[in-house]
Amino acid sequence: MSSVSIIIPSYQHAATIARCLDSVLKQTRQADEIIVVNDGSTDNTLEILKPYMDKIVLVSQDNLGGQKARNNGFFASAGEFVVFCDADVVMRPDMLEKLLAVLDEHPEASYAYSGFKFGWKSFSSFPFDVGRIKKLNFVHTTALIRRVDFPGFDSEIKRFQDWDLWLTMMNEGHIGFFVDEELFQVIEVSGRRGISKWRPKIFYRIPWKYFGWMPKSVKKYEEAKEVINKKHNLE
Repeated sequence: MSSVSIIIPSYQHAATIARCLDSVLKQTRQADEIIVVNDGSTDNTLEILKPYMDKIVLVSQDNLGGQKARNNGFFASAGEFVVFCDADVVMRPDMLEKLLAVLDEHPEASYAYSGFKFGWKSFSSFPFDVGRIKKLNFVHTTALIRRVDFPGFDSEIKRFQDWDLWLTMMNEGHIGFFVDEELFQVIEVSGRRGISKWRPKIFYRIPWKYFGWMPKSVKKYEEAKEVINKKHNLE
């Protein structure tokens, strides 16, 4: 049977990490190892983790950011498949079972991904398409990836890290496979930056430069997108 590692990067996620771990431990197909990377949290994350210490591997580091936390978790793992599960994610009980079955049925795919909920808002996705992934990211970080095909996260990328990962894998000839179900939920926590902070797509398409000013959020979005465009020669 193929082995699976679940890697959970966590920074200041004391409010959600127990729910995340409980959902991982209730999977119909159990993970072979669960690695929690504490990214220099100063809240009571370590106290929350105490009841789980016999079920997880804890990796501690200074606050180096999510990309390095994920990479360090990967280096500490051994599974043939890996899932990078953010500490505010609650998995549906059959998530691992479903994604593993898909990759078993589709050996040509390097990763399997699904739709999800953010709070109670549904975020669907699309079947993998090279042309579409070059235009926008529609794959969440929480996906099942074949270890041999994972190139690592680029720690220099500050935004759109997941999009950068999928584009890098695409450039190496690796594709994904979409499971048209909502297999996990991202917990919405007041005060944390998340999907709810993103504006509707039309907000970013308004020709702000013609108005002589640009909202700060749009400027940051455009700057981050330009970094990805240049790295992957998208434009």
